[in-house]
Amino acid sequence: MPIKIAFAGSDSRTLVSALVVSTAKSENSEEKFQGMVFRGSPAMKPLAEMSGWSVDFLDTKNNSVDGYGEAIIEALKSKKVDYVVPLPEDLFYQGLIDKVSAAGSPRIGEVNFGEKISGLTQEASFIEGDKIRAKEFLRDAGVPVADEWTTVNAKDYKAVLKISLEYIHRHGGVVLKYPFTAGGKGSRVIMDSWQIKKVYDGMIKDYQDNYKELCGAENWPLLVESRMSGMEISFTALVDKNGNFQILPTAMDYPERFAGQSGTDNPITGGMGSVSPHPVETPEIMEMASEKIFRPLIGAMKKAGYLRPCILYPGCFVSLDENKKPTAIRVCEVNIRPGEPEFPVVARRTRNLGALFQAMFQGNLDKIQPEIREDQIAMTMALVTGPGGPKGQKGYPWSCTRNEKMEMDLAYLKKKGIVFVPSAMEFRGGQFFSDGSRVCYIMANASLKPDQRRGESVSLLREKLLRAFDEGKVRVIPREDPKGNRLDLRRDIGSQYEIADELFGL
Repeated sequence: MPIKIAFAGSDSRTLVSALVVSTAKSENSEEKFQGMVFRGSPAMKPLAEMSGWSVDFLDTKNNSVDGYGEAIIEALKSKKVDYVVPLPEDLFYQGLIDKVSAAGSPRIGEVNFGEKISGLTQEASFIEGDKIRAKEFLRDAGVPVADEWTTVNAKDYKAVLKISLEYIHRHGGVVLKYPFTAGGKGSRVIMDSWQIKKVYDGMIKDYQDNYKELCGAENWPLLVESRMSGMEISFTALVDKNGNFQILPTAMDYPERFAGQSGTDNPITGGMGSVSPHPVETPEIMEMASEKIFRPLIGAMKKAGYLRPCILYPGCFVSLDENKKPTAIRVCEVNIRPGEPEFPVVARRTRNLGALFQAMFQGNLDKIQPEIREDQIAMTMALVTGPGGPKGQKGYPWSCTRNEKMEMDLAYLKKKGIVFVPSAMEFRGGQFFSDGSRVCYIMANASLKPDQRRGESVSLLREKLLRAFDEGKVRVIPREDPKGNRLDLRRDIGSQYEIADELFGL
């Protein structure tokens, strides 16, 4: 019987992880694995059936932590699943791990459900959910962070102004961070003094209701950091209960809505695409991340009693010399789940994902190495709702037209080796509909040919995905134009590969 690993959530990470677990062929493991999905999005199951994918789906009564908890506990009791990997961070903040762990029988010889589910407890989830407490925890663990950082009352503009001016003078920039969960959108970079008031006002407008709900009317904590320079890069590591860990391939994401520097008119959206590996990934960088970040962080988690099977995903800045050798690394923040949309491209380059997850639960990650398709590059692009509609909607991530019909040429996509994954989509009456926001993803891998520069390979891969989009192989049909396409995307995903080739003379 295959080992059944279920991923809980409703975004593209969930379905892609399950699909890779079911289909990837390990070179060193003979175990068979079955990928499963708890809940997913409404369009995932019908799309998987149409595509002939070996993925099973399990329902939850709703999208709440109680809905997930009840479904997971029942599936573990009935042995429908062997292991569960929750992906949305909100489930950890709301105590999913605690609920599932408490349901397991403590009697000898019976299953302890807490050993069958990954992720941190509610108590430990501050590592992602409270940036100020997390910064203190990282500092005390000896993990390198921003050169300077402090906290102020977000309602005290003069204090924010004073510190921002000082950090801009000393470090060339400052970052304001809403310290609680914000879906990857809570950081605002300020590059010069003229931007301070505008960025500050925008942050207060966006989060004043959240502050009132969490903190009342008075003290609104705001994290202020000196801007870090270097190459931005993130690392995904699986961690077992004994503190063993394995770092998976890196990925580069494109969080801004459009190409270029983030700002008021180019907001951080949560992810418009990604590519793996990161253009500057090297064995030396991976080793530095291991020694400077993961070992001290996991050691501190173990000492504090937080350690259990989990996934850590720190976002970092790396400084390099002229030979692409790392000279320093610093952590911006630590996520306690894999990235979206970074993890799908990481998973698609990993041959033994199922075996790695199994080792994570069994506590022997030191006995297994990731089997990575080193000759492959993976890319994904988010297709989002573009402008237009009955009310002149601005498009994602602002106001979006919803409930418009979708068309996908699945035969063409399969022939071209392009995987289509639903995100904000509905399915009813045998028809797919857009539900607005990030509607879906298209993704593909490319093999690097002998003597081919990586930038060239990535350029060809990008062109393949863009061609599928430009030829209307995935469409949201506008109400006012049956031949049009409401979808939009970024056209520069992976372009840093060409820049890196030139920069380092590769």
